[in-house]
Amino acid sequence: MIGLCLAACSAGDGRPREAAHMDAKPVDQLVVAGNACGPAALLNSFRFGNDSWRGVYDSVKGDGEREKIRTVIRDIGMRPSRHLPGRARWSRGGVSVADLQDIANEMAAEAYQPFVSEEVFFRGDGESPRALLRRVHRRLEGSLARGLPPLLSVRRYAASGGSWRPVDAHFVTVVSVPRSLGRDDGSFAVSYIDPWGGRRCEGTIRIAEQALIADKAGVSSCLEAVFPQSSVGRKKVRGNERSALAVAAALGRW
Repeated sequence: MIGLCLAACSAGDGRPREAAHMDAKPVDQLVVAGNACGPAALLNSFRFGNDSWRGVYDSVKGDGEREKIRTVIRDIGMRPSRHLPGRARWSRGGVSVADLQDIANEMAAEAYQPFVSEEVFFRGDGESPRALLRRVHRRLEGSLARGLPPLLSVRRYAASGGSWRPVDAHFVTVVSVPRSLGRDDGSFAVSYIDPWGGRRCEGTIRIAEQALIADKAGVSSCLEAVFPQSSVGRKKVRGNERSALAVAAALGRW
């Protein structure tokens, strides 16, 4: 396993928790559209999962990844959203975490698989950044342990004068994390599939070194995703702005 992950694991177990089928071929959203990251990341989750979850991927109509992505969008994604009245789940702006959860659960139910859960990764009342880090790790590692690589929602924010604005959002599929964290760890390494180009990438989830979307006490509200190989929203950041990629939410089995 890559040195990045081994370094992050050194204080804990030392062995990464990996997807069941690390040799799977990544699904590339660009064979369909630039706003198809949600359906493509979901298909990657099923494809890299254990044999039961791979059955969900195989059950999607279509001979190749292009047709399978189109099936997810056309047959399931265009159904009415329960969360955005009057709109379809999938649109030119992509798909929300809540609507993607509904899509995933309908696909899972048809293949007799358990429901997928959603969780927001912003600090709760009384939760410290380190406790949030451990919660995020626990969810990602737990889903991998249960055979389903989790989908991670990351969102770029930009700040000027202390005010943060959302810039862009993206879904990736996490395929490897450390099995455990050391007591004093402030970060952990991840390997993930970026559906933008169907690439295998590496990065780090960490407590932000500079406050990210800080509360009144100046404490970050979320964790930072340091994903050097992913350029989510960078072109939309103005020249005088600081930007960071926030770990926003995830879908998985926990």
